[in-house]
Amino acid sequence: MTPARSSAPALAVVGATGAVGSVLLRILSQRADVWGTIRLIASARSAGRTLAVRAEETEVLALTEDAFDGLGPGDVVVFLTPAEVSARWAPVVATRGAVVVDQSAAFREDPEVPLVVPEVNGHAVRMRPRGIVAGPDCVTAAMIAALGALHAEYSLADLAVSSYQAAGAAGRAGTEVLRRQLSLVAGTSLGEQPGDVRRAVGEDTGPFAAPLALNVVPWSGELREGGWSSHELAVRSETRRILGLERLPVSVTCVQVPVLTGHSLTVRARFEKVVDAAHARDILKSAPGVVLVDDPAAGEFPTPADAAGTDPAWVGRVRASLDEPRALEFFVCADNLRKGAALNATQIAELIAGECA
Repeated sequence: MTPARSSAPALAVVGATGAVGSVLLRILSQRADVWGTIRLIASARSAGRTLAVRAEETEVLALTEDAFDGLGPGDVVVFLTPAEVSARWAPVVATRGAVVVDQSAAFREDPEVPLVVPEVNGHAVRMRPRGIVAGPDCVTAAMIAALGALHAEYSLADLAVSSYQAAGAAGRAGTEVLRRQLSLVAGTSLGEQPGDVRRAVGEDTGPFAAPLALNVVPWSGELREGGWSSHELAVRSETRRILGLERLPVSVTCVQVPVLTGHSLTVRARFEKVVDAAHARDILKSAPGVVLVDDPAAGEFPTPADAAGTDPAWVGRVRASLDEPRALEFFVCADNLRKGAALNATQIAELIAGECA
């Protein structure tokens, strides 16, 4: 039976039982309630489970066409699923008139699908000819609010970043592998001899190209031409799209680090105008979605352990480049599951819900 429609828009969450889905459900209970019914959808193996949403137990539906019955214009369906799942099901939902918010890579390169971070280009959410809005990769999301605020003042000319990515971005598999490896090396003298960490953790490195415990791994994604990884090229492309700078020179190096939650990046941004570091700090202090923590003399700067479980991007180590008066360098951390995925999707969904308010 088709559920009775409420005056408020309905929200459906596909992938509700995953790591990002769990975070999104907590976020829904912490933010203003703009939704009528909330529907939870996941794979067949998760169907029948009940999850708490806004203090109500809600049964998880299997991902079939029937799961979307009753959804139409004004309603929103958030996909927190692998790209192949989103590619299959998002167009099905859009043909019913509901708006899709997709956090996978399936539509990030589609010129008819806006790529949105609400603090930077929230206006783009209205331009969705396919009925789909995409959110960026969690690495891009970590830095883009700070970068967008600086770009609005100084006009970005080129960008070089290195990421320090948390294991949790690879889902529960990444978290479990890191925890297992840490348990194997804890209390040992490993890490002092060639290959001793590899021998201790074994061949199963999970979603990572090498052992992560007591190590950093300068690789994320799949190999592309010229030795670049797919993840590095994605951050480059997404930054260009969100800022509306199609020819922006961007260089990215992605590195996996033994952190459970929270991506960090070093950023060197060169602008068209000369940059004053003190004024840049003032801009960052007032930028939506950004918190400035920048007092190195007092040992105050952002770290992923402090950013975990929080909403903003935390920025510090803001300093003018020594050799280029138009360049600024800074460090930024953000929770990859919250701002990197679940919170960004929630914010986009709320913008869409507000169109009918």
